[in-house]
Amino acid sequence: MPSSASKVYDFEALSIDGKPAHLSSQRGKVLLIVNTASACGFTPQFAGLEKLWSDYRGQGLMVVGFPSNQFGAQDPGSDEQIASFCQLNFGVSFPMMAKVQVNGAQAHPLWRWLKAQAPGLLGTEAVKWNFTKFLIGRNGQVLKRYAPNDTPEGLRRDIEAALADKA
Repeated sequence: MPSSASKVYDFEALSIDGKPAHLSSQRGKVLLIVNTASACGFTPQFAGLEKLWSDYRGQGLMVVGFPSNQFGAQDPGSDEQIASFCQLNFGVSFPMMAKVQVNGAQAHPLWRWLKAQAPGLLGTEAVKWNFTKFLIGRNGQVLKRYAPNDTPEGLRRDIEAALADKA
């Protein structure tokens, strides 16, 4: 993790098609970053995430999915298979990144930073399951962490507040 990382814009990842994705290109937008899985009980949330993306992207929301196979081996496919599954089954058009680890020594630096910025229940940092979500304000700072069972629809009020904050 960059030792000087203070904002989400300090990170980059690989897109699901293997191209560099610099989060600095999203400066000034509200981001909803989610660890996803294709064979999880929460997988239907892809439809809700796509709905948020279509409803709010014109106002500056960027939904970003990061597939992970760390929980119950629920996303074992290749990046190409995951992208196809998400598009065919849920019409996902928001950006998806290459598969990453979100916990442990091999956790992607962005995910180490997100967890440190917004610890979970009782201060634990580890992501507990698929579809943990982080809302990032226009200033690049983490506003809130959401549990896997927090539905995309249930995030609308917080997303609207973040979008209204033009700071």
